[in-house]
Amino acid sequence: MSSDQTPSASPDSPHDDRTGRAGQDSPFRSERTPRDEAPQFVLPLVVRVERAAPPARTDALETAARAVLVILSDERSQGEGAWARVIRDWQDARIRKVVRRARGAEWRRAEALPGITVTGKSAEVRVFPPVPLDGWPKDLARLQVSGTDLDDAEPPVEADATAPVLWLNPGLEMSAGKAMAQAGHGAQLAWWALPDEERAAWRDAGFPLAVRTAEPSHWTELTASGLLLVKDAGFTEIAPGSCTVVADHPALRHG
Repeated sequence: MSSDQTPSASPDSPHDDRTGRAGQDSPFRSERTPRDEAPQFVLPLVVRVERAAPPARTDALETAARAVLVILSDERSQGEGAWARVIRDWQDARIRKVVRRARGAEWRRAEALPGITVTGKSAEVRVFPPVPLDGWPKDLARLQVSGTDLDDAEPPVEADATAPVLWLNPGLEMSAGKAMAQAGHGAQLAWWALPDEERAAWRDAGFPLAVRTAEPSHWTELTASGLLLVKDAGFTEIAPGSCTVVADHPALRHG
C-alpha cells in the first residue's frame, strides 16, 4: 500500500515545520506543490507472509515502523553513504512508502537485493533504499500490493506509556499493508523531530515502540495534544487529508 504523510523536522528532514502539520513546503500535502515537479521516489518495504505462518498484524506494523527507522539511521543513508543521495532525493519530493508481500522464492529473491531485514516476534520486513516511482527492480515490482491482510490471534497488550507509541485512528479502516506504511510514517516523523541525543538513545535501544489503535476519546485528546500527526495524501484507501497516526514519543510530549 502506498501513502504519504504530514512532516516534522530535524537536521535530516527536508522541512522547517516541527509541529507535524502541513507546512508551505510539506512533501505530504494532498494538493499539488512544487515537490511534485521533482523526480519521485518510493521506499519499498516487503513483508514475509508464508501461507502456513503469516505474521501477527500488530507485530508486522511494529516491525515495519522499526524497519523505516533502521534504514534512516543506517550509516549508508548518512553523509556520503551509498544510499544517502537517493534518501535525500526521496525526501526532497513526495515521501512515499509501498508495502508488498512475498513468500518462498519471492522472499529469497527480495533478500538478495540491497536492503535490510528487520525481524519482530513473528514478522520479517525487508526495507530497501528508495527507488524511482516508475523504476522498481523487477523482483520487487512483481510482488503483490493489494490483499495484505493480517490478524492478531489475541488482542495486543496495553502499550507501555513510558515508551514510544504510534497511535492509529480508530475511525479508519486500513488494510495491514496500508497500516504498515502509516506506522512507518509515524516513526519517521518522530525520528525527524528528536534531538540527536534522543535519536542515539532510541537507536541504541533497538528502536522499541508499540503500534496501537486508540480509543475514540483518547484519539480526540491525542490529535489536540500537539504531538506529531500523520496526514495521508489520499493516493490509496482513504480520503486525502485523513489523520491516520499520532506519533507519541516520551521526548516529544508537552508538559
